[in-house]
Amino acid sequence: MEPKKKTVVIGASPNPARYSHLAIESLRGKGYETRAIGLRNGLVKDVSIETDMPAIDDVDTVTLYVGPRHQDYWKKYIHELKPKRVIFNPGTENAEFESELEKDGIETERACTLVLLGSGVY
Repeated sequence: MEPKKKTVVIGASPNPARYSHLAIESLRGKGYETRAIGLRNGLVKDVSIETDMPAIDDVDTVTLYVGPRHQDYWKKYIHELKPKRVIFNPGTENAEFESELEKDGIETERACTLVLLGSGVY
């Protein structure tokens, strides 16, 4: 079996009502290697939420749960991760940032991670 796409969730929350939390649960439930980065430490399933910006190799996907007005803080880090794609979940759309990423050869997608996972097209 081929290894699943390594995913980094930015904007991760220990709050079970948050979409980022649900996405982490769904990613892990489907066997994806998942790293969670957020502002507060916590645990979602077996994934610790990290509050620093660790170097992570071989990132396939960054799924973003940070609104446009807070994305500047994360831009450099996301570029350094060199993901194949960045998913802009509903409410995170940012045409300027998407354009920057695409110029760097990073695919962008405006989509809901939960819907992609649920429909088997992640």
